[in-house]
Amino acid sequence: MGRHEMSGRLSAEYQGLEVKVPNLFRCPISLDVMRSPVSLCTGVTYERASIQRWLDSGNTTCPATMLPLPSTDLVPNLTLRRLIALWASTAAPASPSSSSSPPAPSAVGPTPAAAAAELLRRVAAPGADPCPPLRKLAAFLSDDDVDEFDKNAFARAPGAAETVASVLRRAAKEDGEGIEAAEAAVRVLAAIAASDCIEEDNKRRVAAALAADAPSTAASLARVMRRSSTTLEARADAARLAESMLLRGGAAARAAVAESEPLLAELVRLVGPADEKGALDRSAVAAGLSCLAAVAATRRARAEMVRLGAVSAAVRVLRDDAGCPAQALRVLEAAVGCAEGRAAICEAAEAAVPAVVSRMMKGGTGGAEAAVSVLWAVCHRYRDRRAVAAAASCEGGLARLLLLMQSGCSPAARQMASELLKIFRVSGKSCLAGYDSKTSHIMPF
Repeated sequence: MGRHEMSGRLSAEYQGLEVKVPNLFRCPISLDVMRSPVSLCTGVTYERASIQRWLDSGNTTCPATMLPLPSTDLVPNLTLRRLIALWASTAAPASPSSSSSPPAPSAVGPTPAAAAAELLRRVAAPGADPCPPLRKLAAFLSDDDVDEFDKNAFARAPGAAETVASVLRRAAKEDGEGIEAAEAAVRVLAAIAASDCIEEDNKRRVAAALAADAPSTAASLARVMRRSSTTLEARADAARLAESMLLRGGAAARAAVAESEPLLAELVRLVGPADEKGALDRSAVAAGLSCLAAVAATRRARAEMVRLGAVSAAVRVLRDDAGCPAQALRVLEAAVGCAEGRAAICEAAEAAVPAVVSRMMKGGTGGAEAAVSVLWAVCHRYRDRRAVAAAASCEGGLARLLLLMQSGCSPAARQMASELLKIFRVSGKSCLAGYDSKTSHIMPF
């Protein structure tokens, strides 16, 4: 029997097993059926792991359209995910082998429910070391190849968040292994609270579990972050949990975080140098600044943040171009809302004001408006001479203000920018120094 004849018979024999995959369900990069589809700001949907590799390689364009990406946020496409799941459950052809084969086990057990029950039992078992099951859960929740439905199934399992949060809280009173278990618990809870693929209801479950005893939770997070052997990733995860408490935990949780001096000190330290050479870690800086910006919404925490060095930390991030300009500017915007913050900015005006001006247009609309608010407070409302002199000497400051006013900013930001322009016009030596655009601008007065 010839090869072509055999091939034809096999094709006919298995012709009924052919499955046609809708093109919409394939990732434009890998061409495989997507398991965790996420959408870019261009509207194109990709498999999470594939597009993340593309972005991590330094690419700043959409692979399908080659358009530049003003934002690299990945938004889970839950509708498409459900359609793919429905298609997978109905489109696969029936065969004796497929019907008799059990489903492949997940990374932590045969099913999400069974895995959650077993691992939580081991975590909560009296006298048992909770570290191994917690680390296994953290690996499970952080694995891009694990289905997001499995992750959400674990996150919504009864008692899951509460059991892990109780391990974290015990670190406020225990030494040694207690801290190690708390660090493992932080990684598990942060994988839920800060993940794009986790549903908002499940994130609220984590925040509620942390807020059940908010002062102890805040103390434990500070202790985990302060421990010398704690990894930088775990410290950043602790900051993300503190932010989750601020955003979703309610008034008592916000007060507990805002009033915890040790935790605020650790958040400021997280924004600082990550090694002896003074380098800043962008992921850690982002986590620390984001949490500090959320803390700053509580007025009574602002002066304490300034005392602990939040202003100098934010200015350093802007000067070193360590990413997160919008968050750094939001921290400074909150700081000028108190006398201590204004004093700190004005005392360091020669460094702080140029840093704010230079990053004004790099933090998006929100960051730009925060920058204007900072400059307006120290230069116009309180008219600090050091701040005015530093602002007037900034090359291209006027041009940036004009660009902001033409970018559709809020009426309040437009008014502040207009008032700042008058100061620049009177004090500045070169109205449009360093501005090389050929666009014509009309002065607003």
